[in-house]
Amino acid sequence: MKIVTLLGSPRSNKNSATIANRVTATTAQLGAEVHTYELNRLSYRGCQGCYACKKTSDHCVLNDDLTEVLSAVQDADAVVLASPVYYGDVTAQLKGFIDRCYSFLKPDYLTNPDPSRLGPKKLVFVLTQGNPDEESFSDIFPRYDGFLKWMGVTESRLIRVCGVGPASVDAVPKNFLQQADASARALMS
Repeated sequence: MKIVTLLGSPRSNKNSATIANRVTATTAQLGAEVHTYELNRLSYRGCQGCYACKKTSDHCVLNDDLTEVLSAVQDADAVVLASPVYYGDVTAQLKGFIDRCYSFLKPDYLTNPDPSRLGPKKLVFVLTQGNPDEESFSDIFPRYDGFLKWMGVTESRLIRVCGVGPASVDAVPKNFLQQADASARALMS
């Protein structure tokens, strides 16, 4: 099994990355081939709305650091997306990747019963937020989950941690690391 992890935080090795890395470490122990990309270290642009992926090509025509990432995601069996909540949404780094996933949709995606070139994928979505109120920002995952299912995600899991700030990785409660282990086992099943 191939798993691609995309870390959307601009801060390496903090809460969302700690949880995502736990998922991938557990899957690697179970035999998965794992590739992790720290999006903040890459140089790429968001979707340009050029429609070349619908008119002249079957992939995004932008040639930047996200080209390899998009190819790896297409070849993967599962994807782990991780982000802290910034200003009520995922980070700009992760949103830029998600926007470029538009290239996975076929030209007739609006009417095609099989609209995606991505193929079936499993997904673990990791969200962390400093606000301890679970109602705050609870709309993020359902919104992205809908788009990602449209693109070929057949099974998705959410690990959401509220009330953790930028202090350190020690802020991640153990029960969420246990959720990461359970999510990893589910990806491998």
